Amino acid sequence: MPKRSLRAATLARRRELTRQQVASLSFALHQRFFGLPEFQSAKVLALYAPIHHEVETDAVAMAALNSGKTLLYPAVVGNDLEFRRVCGLDRLVPGKFGILEPQGDAVDPAGADLIVVPGVAFDLCGRRIGYGKGYYDRSLHRLERSGRLAAFSYDFQLVEEIAGEPHDVTMDLIVTELRVVRVNKNICEGE
Repeated sequence: MPKRSLRAATLARRRELTRQQVASLSFALHQRFFGLPEFQSAKVLALYAPIHHEVETDAVAMAALNSGKTLLYPAVVGNDLEFRRVCGLDRLVPGKFGILEPQGDAVDPAGADLIVVPGVAFDLCGRRIGYGKGYYDRSLHRLERSGRLAAFSYDFQLVEEIAGEPHDVTMDLIVTELRVVRVNKNICEGE
């Protein structure tokens, strides 16, 4: 299915989720995520502020802060993302596109142990379809294959294959409410 069609179909299905379904599916995903060694060992974690019925992140943010992790969130600056430290969710303010983001100085995302990236659809090789603006692709491309890029996704957003493009950033790990996909880059690239 072409990217545009897959994006539209997946967003439509996500819009059908009730607030209760979003909370329930997010809770199940969080329980799976909290048990991962990648989360447990991360000292610096980057998250996103959810929009359009994306998987919720507040419980993960609070767990990270309560366990002493440094927490980062992105902020849109021009055509790029900057990652900034967050000391409390009450300090996030609406930014470009109305998405909550932190104020303050930029932090290099290369210092994060784990970066959770939002998306519209993902495939089993870690390819991602975002909203089409390319912010995460431009900002995180240099961190591919570092083992640090993770995605939160409802299981219905996970498809067999997405036609990737060279500028698309790929995930190392995808967590859904039903499973954890650890992307094997060697198999996906046919090596």
